[in-house]
Amino acid sequence: MLEPRAPFRRLPTRSARFALAAASAATAALSLVLTATPASAAVNYVALGDSYASGLGAGNYSGGSCDRSAGAYPRLWANANHPASFAFVACSGATTTDVINSQISALSAATTLVSVTIGGNDVGFSSVMETCVLGSTSACVNAVNQAEAEARSRLPGALNTLFGDISARAPGARVVVMGYPEFYDLSRSSGCIGLSTTDRTALDGGADLLDSVIQAATAGHAGFVYAEVRPAFGGHEICDSSSWLHSVDWFNLGDSYHPTASGQSGGYYPVFRAAA
Repeated sequence: MLEPRAPFRRLPTRSARFALAAASAATAALSLVLTATPASAAVNYVALGDSYASGLGAGNYSGGSCDRSAGAYPRLWANANHPASFAFVACSGATTTDVINSQISALSAATTLVSVTIGGNDVGFSSVMETCVLGSTSACVNAVNQAEAEARSRLPGALNTLFGDISARAPGARVVVMGYPEFYDLSRSSGCIGLSTTDRTALDGGADLLDSVIQAATAGHAGFVYAEVRPAFGGHEICDSSSWLHSVDWFNLGDSYHPTASGQSGGYYPVFRAAA
């Protein structure tokens, strides 16, 4: 006795199979679009800090006396990543107190990313540089020593106060604290006109101490990360053939010892991009 045959099922035609596959792919793509929002679109970024954050020395400024450069690392990052919001409030000459009084109001519970370069003006960066440029070697060394004493005694408390206020206003944010570069390549100092090697050694030592104090303060706050820029400037310091820092500019002393546009784009920006 023959077994009953199963009902005949017509296989889909080639065009039908193609249409089905295309429809499935389109559905999957739509699902991906709806569920995978680009990370940068959810970022609300606020850039705080002093002249190294505002971009003094890089040119193309806005913000009046704050000297916010189109070539500063916060602006470069925002241009490349298109965050949902971006507030560039860093200002040349700012101290930790200035950031508290005039800048952190830009933060909110919605802020997800913060950058800050700060501390140099708290220890008299500008006056130290002026003394070293215009005064004797002994005056320069004394000025650096005094600044280092301020960095050890007063700066940790000032930074902790600022960092605590940032955390209170933006509790969910990742906060990237950027350091400062060394100024001179001491290995080339003997063939480099300008300040004495003693002056240059003192200034580099002061920058190193300042960075160590900032790094230690950063470590005490959850969600904060210290971003080291000194290695990025290696080979591009004053006395190097391709310096990313302004040497003494007698026509514009404010630019002296600040990153050039190349220093912002080649030094600060890649370090911040990796840390953000």
